[in-house]
Amino acid sequence: MFRVDRPSNRISRLTQKRFSELALRERDHLQEWLVHQPDALGEDLLILQKEFDGFDETRERLDLLALDKAGNLVVIENKLDDSGRDVTWQALKYTAYVSGLTKAQIVEIHQHYLDRYFGGGSAVARICEFMEVEELEETVLNPGNGQRMIFIAANFRREVTATVLWLLSRGIRAQCFRVLPFAYEDELFIDLQQIIPPPEAADYMVGISSKEVEETAVQGTQKRRHELRQQFWAKALAKLREDGVNLFANISPTKDHWLSAGSGVRACPWQMIFGKDEARVQLSLARPEGAENKWLFDQLLAEQSSIDAAFGSRLDWRRMNDKKQSLIVFAQDFDGYDRENWPTIADWLSRNLRRLEDALHEPLARLGRQVRAQDEESE
Repeated sequence: MFRVDRPSNRISRLTQKRFSELALRERDHLQEWLVHQPDALGEDLLILQKEFDGFDETRERLDLLALDKAGNLVVIENKLDDSGRDVTWQALKYTAYVSGLTKAQIVEIHQHYLDRYFGGGSAVARICEFMEVEELEETVLNPGNGQRMIFIAANFRREVTATVLWLLSRGIRAQCFRVLPFAYEDELFIDLQQIIPPPEAADYMVGISSKEVEETAVQGTQKRRHELRQQFWAKALAKLREDGVNLFANISPTKDHWLSAGSGVRACPWQMIFGKDEARVQLSLARPEGAENKWLFDQLLAEQSSIDAAFGSRLDWRRMNDKKQSLIVFAQDFDGYDRENWPTIADWLSRNLRRLEDALHEPLARLGRQVRAQDEESE
């Protein structure tokens, strides 16, 4: 690995180190890095618990327990300079232990984590937000044989890689990530790369074979709500066209509880939300870099008085410091699943979406020009 010095147009080799040389420890360092940056493993993961020891009749602890976007539990085992010989056996035990966890138990595990390390919060809300559902009943957690294993180490022994490859050949999802520390003067760098299976390999398919009762019930709920949402969005989009609101002119009804349309600023869409208990219109600041979203939000917040006045009501300004995204929201309580309310909800969405765009169009366009200039400069 090399460091590029652009002014001199030269490269300097980084010195590969051992974790032991740097006095870095598995629990205090590598584990904490992953807790606070789980997407370093190449996907969105929600850390449910660390040092999880909630197994019956054993005091064993797995390093990290996570949830992926498909609702699968992910057992993450961290080592430093050497994987050791027994890491696959450990992970297999832990994966077997967690394979029977129900949705209620997963929520309880994550609630303990939030209470202990983050001073509280709602585990249900965190999981719903991560799974992009309105209510927990709409998603399956820990389906069938979907449990996964991730191994992390600087070096993997042959018996470990052979076992992981064998597991993969049997349809059990397992991954090995090589983590290497590098030093340059006083700076420390980490190279974290998936080595098994190779990133370009096709995804492995995993069958579903257990917890049929819970999954069937959830799937039935999902189907009904998906059909209901598509029917509502068809009516709402027709109302927008009737009212001459063109923001969503090219958007089709979907099964999701939200619809998005471009605002002219990349990754900052206008959104309509159709929920069980409320409807919302909002501007979502969701660019890849959280700092950019907070900057955009703060610039708009500086004009809050004039924007609220132009809108005609007080907007709900949600900076959300603990999240990448920020929102500017206007919401109203409705019984969304009562079809008799749909004409009223559709009219409310059409009217307030137009008001929101009128209030934010000029300041957002002005800031968008600055953002585009920065994007073009970085490209």
